[in-house]
Amino acid sequence: MSARGWIGALVLSTALGACAPGMDAQRLSSSTAPLTPLAVYDPGPPRPIPPMRANAEMVNDLLELGFYMESGREIPQFSRFEGPVQVVVRNSPHALAEADLDRLLARLRNEAGIRITRAPGNAARDGENLITVEYVQRRTMRAVVPGAACFVVPNVASWDEFAANRRSPTIDWTRVSLRTRAAVFVPFDTTPQEIRDCLHEEIAQALGPLNDLFRLTDSVFNDDNFQTTLTGFDMLVLRVWNAPDLQPGMTRDQVAARLPTVFNRLNPAGRRSPGPIPERSPRAWVLAVEQALSGENTAGQRRESAMRALSLARAQGWADARMALSLMIIARLAPRDQGEAALMALLTAAEIYRQLPGGEVHAAHLDMNLAVQALASGQFDLVLELTARARPMAQRTENAALLASLGFLRAEALAQLGRNDEAERIRLDSMPAARYGFGSETAARARMDEIARLTGAALRMAQR
Repeated sequence: MSARGWIGALVLSTALGACAPGMDAQRLSSSTAPLTPLAVYDPGPPRPIPPMRANAEMVNDLLELGFYMESGREIPQFSRFEGPVQVVVRNSPHALAEADLDRLLARLRNEAGIRITRAPGNAARDGENLITVEYVQRRTMRAVVPGAACFVVPNVASWDEFAANRRSPTIDWTRVSLRTRAAVFVPFDTTPQEIRDCLHEEIAQALGPLNDLFRLTDSVFNDDNFQTTLTGFDMLVLRVWNAPDLQPGMTRDQVAARLPTVFNRLNPAGRRSPGPIPERSPRAWVLAVEQALSGENTAGQRRESAMRALSLARAQGWADARMALSLMIIARLAPRDQGEAALMALLTAAEIYRQLPGGEVHAAHLDMNLAVQALASGQFDLVLELTARARPMAQRTENAALLASLGFLRAEALAQLGRNDEAERIRLDSMPAARYGFGSETAARARMDEIARLTGAALRMAQR
């Protein structure tokens, strides 16, 4: 299950609340209008971040991903599809969604070795080894599962079948051993990027482990949602999950006994001494993070939850992604009169992330956030430095919303430095990614205008 709005809550700047490329901001400006055929976003060939940790560490990750639900419930047995899998689509919103699905399936075949293809036709049918992707109105989905932007359910092939079995043990993942059918539900009334992100995470969970872990910086199996497309670690996990050494119905201990051999065979580069094996995150910390990021709570309640999460992280002695995330939330929710403390929290989080596998993605988001504040304070050369550092990772991870935001920030700084031709070129070059990331031409230009208003605020402050 994905709660893709959380990343928006994490990186929104106190200087401009809607400037970050997260999904909260995208929903404000998303449109279901057809995208203009001029200048379609093209991310180029996939260049996923490779798995960089020792195999023994990733064995531990897979066991936690595979034998617990996000709620903390234990999963008693290993489960997966056996044999080739077909994907059928219902109510596809546009050609971009179709192209993104085809690109994903090709990656799963090429990088994870999974035998997966599109089923002919668009209507669901009876049969085994079938994943249905059905696009549903966001409001309809939220009425049933309020906290999820998209999700995957076993043993059903349509939204109607899911709705009819909502309280049935049939759709309880903890009871599944052999997977034969699964349905992925994605909102059709959102941005192309969010649709793509949902396809990546939910189809990966249909084919592999079901849990998300905040401590994994190099994975889409993480509800912080910084990684938006499947990484090298994710593809390795799916390859291991579907290796012939494992069979549906195995216990955790049986899987654990075979995983070292499988990882060493499939990932020879990971045959080295592991670092410290992290312990499971206490449920109290996970709940504090969730409550701090919940838009259903008041600002005071969210700030109190953020403080509790940071206190718990410090008590655990963490220096990993969980500490960095706790610091980011504190910075996000800090009152305006605590701007200096918030800035220090962001800088500390960035320092932690830069030392973690895949953490460069998180650091790029923080650089964008810092660039917003630099633009608002008239530090135009610093904006250029920060955006130049963040752009390569935004491009590599195919995060169009982040890439467009960085481009618009950079263009505004260049314009203020008198480099107008460069600024206009970057604005034009950023529009395909902006349309894809924010949903329409109108939404893209609204984001551009928001960023331009930051400069106006900076100039007014300078004239006082």
